[in-house]
Amino acid sequence: MIGYVTLGVNDMTRAKAFYGDLLADKGAKVVMDQGRLAFVSAGRGQPMLAICEPYDKNDPVPGNGTMVALTADSKEQVDQLHQKALDLGATCDGPPGQRIPDRFYGAYVRDPDGNKLCFFVFG
Repeated sequence: MIGYVTLGVNDMTRAKAFYGDLLADKGAKVVMDQGRLAFVSAGRGQPMLAICEPYDKNDPVPGNGTMVALTADSKEQVDQLHQKALDLGATCDGPPGQRIPDRFYGAYVRDPDGNKLCFFVFG
């Protein structure tokens, strides 16, 4: 149902490197680059993560309560993505752990621009 989600960033070069490196193991890469706007995806027909410098040229401001949740294949992959994000310059916003017993395992970070991400797996 979701085609893409857009996150505002200050530095396109840094953001493309961050998301390209972070999601490479999931088969994702920058699939379209329009200068101030780029799309990261695992392939045609798959959901995309768009990163952009705001059109109005004002600073991007992460929304309060806004978060993008990215799927993982296992709890181990949640842990790996969380650590990789930290290694790439993200900050921890909630370490990996079981959030809902037997239902939801997740970890949270803020990217270098303050956008909140969740890595999760059901189970």
